Amino acid sequence: MADAAGRDPGLQPERTRLAWRRTTLSCAVTAVLAGRQVALRGGGLLAAVALALVTLAFLLFLRLAHRRIQLLDGSPSPSTMPPRSAAAVAACTMSLALCGAVLLW
Repeated sequence: MADAAGRDPGLQPERTRLAWRRTTLSCAVTAVLAGRQVALRGGGLLAAVALALVTLAFLLFLRLAHRRIQLLDGSPSPSTMPPRSAAAVAACTMSLALCGAVLLW
């Protein structure tokens, strides 16, 4: 069992920063694949609207994640994420999933 006094307090924020970066990369791949799907299949107005929403959700998620990463860089013991930001991140994730389902349908 690890000693609490010997624990490096900088490891948890670093892991969290890396998790935010991986999640941002996953969202970018989702947005690119959605664009590719629209380009290959066409799909009309509904697909164009879904692609626009995917792009908007990705850009909003990117902004929120970048802000969170910056907050994690400044302190070894960062504050918790505000509920409003957490709700916005959840909404971006849900909208990406919904728009992806529309594009595949």
